[in-house]
Parts: sequence; structure tokens; C-alpha cells
Amino acid sequence: MRELSAPKGVSEYFPPRSQYFEFVRETLISAAKVSGYQLMELPAFEDTELFKRGVGESTDVVSKEMYTFEDRGGRSITLRPEGTAGVMRSVIEHNLDKLTLPIKVWYSGAFFRAERPQAGRYRQFYQVGIEAIGLNDPEIDFEVIAVADRAFKALGLKSYRLDITSLGDSKSRASHRKDLQIFLDTLDLDEATRARAAINPLRLFDDKRVEIQRVMEKAPLLLDYLSEESAANFAKVQELLTGAGIAFTINPRMVRGLDYYTGTTFEFVSDKLGAQSGIGGGGRYDGLMAELGGNDLSGIGFGLGVDRILLACEAEGIFDSTEVKSELELFVVALSSAEKNFVAGLVNELRNKGIKCDMAYGDRALKGAMKSADKSGARFSVVIGSDEIETGKVALKEMKTGTSKEVRISALSDEIKAN
Repeated sequence: MRELSAPKGVSEYFPPRSQYFEFVRETLISAAKVSGYQLMELPAFEDTELFKRGVGESTDVVSKEMYTFEDRGGRSITLRPEGTAGVMRSVIEHNLDKLTLPIKVWYSGAFFRAERPQAGRYRQFYQVGIEAIGLNDPEIDFEVIAVADRAFKALGLKSYRLDITSLGDSKSRASHRKDLQIFLDTLDLDEATRARAAINPLRLFDDKRVEIQRVMEKAPLLLDYLSEESAANFAKVQELLTGAGIAFTINPRMVRGLDYYTGTTFEFVSDKLGAQSGIGGGGRYDGLMAELGGNDLSGIGFGLGVDRILLACEAEGIFDSTEVKSELELFVVALSSAEKNFVAGLVNELRNKGIKCDMAYGDRALKGAMKSADKSGARFSVVIGSDEIETGKVALKEMKTGTSKEVRISALSDEIKAN
């Protein structure tokens, strides 16, 4: 019988490393919640047309990387490759734009792209994202970037940088596109590349081929074509970032991998990850909502890659010096099988009172049971034998220091909550 294994290119997490994955994810989510973002839980698959219209047919995501299949009803379905298009579809479908603006939501979960697997690049990967929809305001652009930066600082990351640019408004892009197309017409491009450029010429700035990167060094830059309003907005974002002490570098050639970006666009890059160095990014996407059939409202957001951020944390040795606390507060050991019924009932009662606790199962000797207590990461442990049951008192041991304190069994929950 063939041995079963996870599909190639899938990132999965299991104990003990899963606690670090959870720590990273929850820290990213906490930064969003602190700024007033609320949960939006999205479907894992959508109508394929959503991504074709929302992400852009000239992108590698749509043209090469989507997991698309036909369901039993003959409908074309795609596993979500990113989150913004799904958020916009939900906002339109449920009339959330009729509420107070901006709409501020966060989401997290698995996303899917049929890429060539390598370190930090997976076919199933995890993101935490936020979207602020409804207003075109440089203060919101700043807020979105600051949420990500705050999350990275909370994790303890230091070796990362922020690249920013502006992809302008429709007026800026139309003026730039005209000159960029004239420039591209002078190049000897293969048929596929020229067809891609005809849909969105900015995509060539994102081309990874060395020969294309070399010729694009002389291409006109969109930053030089910003309208007065776009230039003023971008200047304001820079002013706010500088005032907040968030360092950044202007990268005029950055376009990112999705067609819907306009205005402020940004990416966070780790210095510790080699080729797959992007740990998150995003930007403004004015016009996307209208493209998907909704009102013409502005929006900005980001997607942060939990997998790569975890790798960056590990590369910086954060988990060597930062204690990621176990959720477990108490580990209970029965001295012999005679006390196991009592211990099982006590653990259940403590859990009912909100104490996160576990017990030693099986017929392990005391030494083996205490090893389980150590490995559990619990803050406290108690050993219960016939004497403890008779007196109603236990020695509550603090695992980190090894110190013990006599506590009544009936007062265990209060004692743990107080400490």
C-alpha cells in the first residue's frame, strides 16, 4: 500500500512548531483589531470570473497559477489565490457600502496558487489581510501601512524594510501608459510578452527575466507622471510615515503582482529570506469595486504572509530569545490509578471554570507523568494522591521556578487566576 503524504508545496504546521505559527498569526490579527478592523470570514473558493475581473488576466496569478475546476453543476470554480477580490464581492453582495464608511475588515486563512514550490513559496499558504473600503484618504493609507509595521515590531522583527511607491490615478496612468507604450514598441519582445504588455504594460516592470529587467531600466516611470492630486496624496503618506518613525524607501519600479493596484502601493521585505523575501504588501485599488459591479468606492489593504513571517522570525532567532507562552495553565498528575477518576473530574470542573488544564493519561509512573507536565509548557502542576484527596489540599508547583505553595483543591481556580 502506497504511503500517504501531504501534497507537494503545502505548508502545514504541527506541534511544537505550530505554536510559533499561531503566535505569528494572532499577533498580526491583534494589530488589526487594535485599529478597529472587524472579522470577515471568506469562502475558500469563488466563481472564477471574480478573479479574472478583479485580479487581472495579465497577471501570473490568473494566467498561470490559479487552481480552477468545474463543479458538479458545470460552474467554473477557483480556490482563492488572494483575499481582496472576495472581500469586495462580499461588500457588494451584502450592501456593506451602505454602512458608515470606511468599512474596515480583517481576514485570515489558507490561499492557493499553483506555483513552483521552494522555501517560502507554497501552493497552499496562509495570510492575514485587512481592507479599508470607502474613502480615498492618505491618512487611511498611512494607517494600513502602520498596522503591518506595528505587527512586525510586536513580533520583534528588525531586519525588514518598507518599499513604497504610487501607481497614480487614472489620469496619471493614462499619461504614463502612452509614453510607456511608445518605449515598449522600440523593444524586441517575444509575442507572449507583447500580448501581456498590451493588457497592462506595467506588468513588464514585474517581469523576473534578467533581459527584460535590463531593458526596462530605461523605461519611463509612473512616479514622474503623477497628477497634482496623486502627488499630493503620496507626499502626505510619506509625511505621516516619517512623523511616526516608520522608515521607508521609495521604489519607483514596484508594481506588485496584481492588476488592481492604484495610488499608494507598498511591500515589506525581509533581509533574511533570500529570493522569497517579501513578507507582505498591498496598496490602494480605486476602481476595483466598480469593476466588480458595485459602487465606485475607493479601497486599500494588505496581505501578510504568515509562512514567510514565521521563517523571518526564525531566521532572526526571535523564538530563541522570546518566550511563546503555552496556553496551558495547569497540568494535573494522579499519583496512582486509584486517583485518576478524581483527577479526571477535577480537570473537567476546572475547565468549566475557564482554567486551561490537562492531565497525565495512561498508566505512566510518576517520573514519566512529570516529564509530560514539563513538555506541556503549563505554568503550574499538581500531583494528587490519596493524602491530597483526604486533606483537600495540594502543592501547587510553579514549573518555571520550581517553587510550591499549598492550596486548597476547592480554591485552585481562584489561585491560578490570581497569578
